[in-house]
This record gives sequence, structure tokens and C-alpha cells, in this order.
Amino acid sequence: MARHAGVSKSRVQQIWSQNDIKPHQTRTFKLSRDPEFEPKFWDIVGLYLSPPQKAVVLCCNEKSQCQALERTQPGLPLGQGHLCTHTHDYYRHGTLAFFAALNYLDGKVIAQSASRHRHQEWLRFLKPIEAEVPHGQQIHLILDNYATHKHPKVRAWLKKHPRFHLHFTPTSSSWLNLVERFFRDLSQEVLVTGSFSSVRQLEETMFGYLNERNLCPTRYVWRAEGTQILEKIN
Repeated sequence: MARHAGVSKSRVQQIWSQNDIKPHQTRTFKLSRDPEFEPKFWDIVGLYLSPPQKAVVLCCNEKSQCQALERTQPGLPLGQGHLCTHTHDYYRHGTLAFFAALNYLDGKVIAQSASRHRHQEWLRFLKPIEAEVPHGQQIHLILDNYATHKHPKVRAWLKKHPRFHLHFTPTSSSWLNLVERFFRDLSQEVLVTGSFSSVRQLEETMFGYLNERNLCPTRYVWRAEGTQILEKIN
């Protein structure tokens, strides 16, 4: 660019900095092709902005392939003048699936782990939700379009439990489901920085983090304007 414009490199960098231009950075994106995107979008945003009375709104999903990675050497903790460290190489000790239901109103999370994430495990996860939510309250679940969530046996179970109401996000729109925000915190604070000698240790650490969080839960509040989001997408 400096050669083409006939100026120095430092001048180019100065102009880019003044105008907040960062040509060395890129962002990926994917727009939903769901033909029912807008109705599904407003359905979920409506639950966030105006939650129904005598009901709970649970943002649900499973985080699959949580890896029990053991670093080959112990890292150094954060200290004055240096960053915390961990080795780039590791041993693999297996994986687990982590099912979570984030209560939008109070920030608490109902969770369960499993070795796989089939419809059997999803059904097994719905049962503690049924047990923990007081009778007399409706249950609104926000979830994605994964085939497990729509399995015939799951549908049959839901027919016998009519207080469950399912709200599916549009395809390629996981950002609408606030449980993904919790998964991000879980990854950054537990999975990325941890070293686990077994799947059991990974599981114990994840639930230890969750139990501590549920003592003083952080509520993720939806603040974005729906109309502005649609304008940006369009």
C-alpha cells in the first residue's frame, strides 16, 4: 500500500490507525437460510423481552466432545510480569457431553453429563427438568434444530408432559440461544485453562464450577433491539 500510494509505511499505519482500519483482521459469518427465520426470531426474542407469567424460560443445549486433556507439563500461574502458561501438547483421556438448561429469569443452570448425546441422553436430561420446575409452572425450552431434540420418542414423551413448550432457533442461529454464552464462560474458565488426568476429573471440575456459579448466578439479559438486528442482517 505504501509503495502504491507513494508514502512511507509509517504514514500508512498512521492513517489506518486514525480511521480504525484493520486489514490484518477478518471475521467469519454465516447467515441463516431458514425460510421461517423471522417468525422464529421474534418468538425467541419475545420470550426474552416479555417472559410469560407462571412459567420458566430455559435455554437448552448440549456441549458435546468436552475433552479431558492433560498437559504434558504443569504450567505457571499468573504473576507479576508474566502470563499464566500451559504447554501446547497434551494427552487425551476421552470426552463427555454436557447438557445444560440455563434459566433465563434467575441465571441458574440445570446440568447433566453423559458419554454420548443421542436422543436417549436428551430424554434423560428432560426428566430432572420436569422434577426441578415446580408443578403449576409452564416450561418453555429454547433449543436448536438438532435431530436428537425432534426424535419420535422425544415427541412421544413431550405429549405426555404438556407443560413443555419447545421454541426452535432458526438454522445457523445459535447466537439466539443464551446458553451458548454460558458455554463460552465454561470453556474459557474451565476447559481451556484446565489439565485433567481423566474424564471423571473433568466432570468433577465442571460440576464444581457449576455448583459454585449457582450459589451466586450471573443472569444473561437480552438487551439487543430485534428490529436493529434484522436491519443489520438484511
